[in-house]
Amino acid sequence: MSTPLPPLQALRALEAAARRRSFSRAAEELHLTHSAISHHLRALEQSLGVELFRRAGTRMIPTAAGARLAERVRANLDDLREALDATRRGAQGANGVTRLELSAMSDFLSVWLIPRLGDFYDRHPLIDLSLRMHADIAPPDPYSVDIGIWHRRVDEPGFEIRKLLDDQVIAVCSPSLLARFPNFKIEDLPRMPLLHFSRRSWRDFFEAAGLRESEPDRGPVFDDAGMLLQATLSGQGAATARLQLAQAYLARGELVQLGHVRIPASLDYFFTWRAGHPREAAIEAFYRWLKDKLAS
Repeated sequence: MSTPLPPLQALRALEAAARRRSFSRAAEELHLTHSAISHHLRALEQSLGVELFRRAGTRMIPTAAGARLAERVRANLDDLREALDATRRGAQGANGVTRLELSAMSDFLSVWLIPRLGDFYDRHPLIDLSLRMHADIAPPDPYSVDIGIWHRRVDEPGFEIRKLLDDQVIAVCSPSLLARFPNFKIEDLPRMPLLHFSRRSWRDFFEAAGLRESEPDRGPVFDDAGMLLQATLSGQGAATARLQLAQAYLARGELVQLGHVRIPASLDYFFTWRAGHPREAAIEAFYRWLKDKLAS
């Protein structure tokens, strides 16, 4: 009778904790709590009757047995991913359509990408995208999708990572709100209602604009760029916005730029995929289209 296998989540916890040398970073990658990682690993140690991690100061590091097992688990997970990819390729071959799983930051996805996707599908009718919105600054498990557009680089070997753009942040509002401030000057900005994606962005902008005596902390805070955009378009307040995300609204006259101050965006966008991906041709086609659109 064969020995029962431990739960897959426990094996993934072992592999991630050994590779990242941190229970906390493993928990972040797998979207689990620190205590859940600890629970999985304790259960695995009890099941195997061997110590897999030991404490070194404030850190938990893999023992020799833990490192060996983690390496074997990693290799088998890679084999499983390849088998799944091969199965997907077989299913896709029937109609010639390639499907790509894309995870992107919420602001980039909802404000910039989705309104332009019709053009991509017109140019590449045999590529379909499945879209996932990602809200955290830290990237998710990079193996869980085909393409990632995230704010931070993936801390993994074997991934292609390309910086998409150097963006700037500006202040914007609706024409209806601006009409309430005739002959607007940048010094009038503190008198406007302010909308926040984060408190930090307005503070940095005020400092760059020389408005150091003002404290831009009043006003509602949004955790989603799409909601912030809708509030700004409806005239509820002024907001800071990435120039690349706001350009189409500025061109159509739906938003206006307040003053001429621009500050560098604090976070970049990185385009990420696994090197040697079986659908790399489709990924490259999407990347080229993306760069063309960002440059236009």
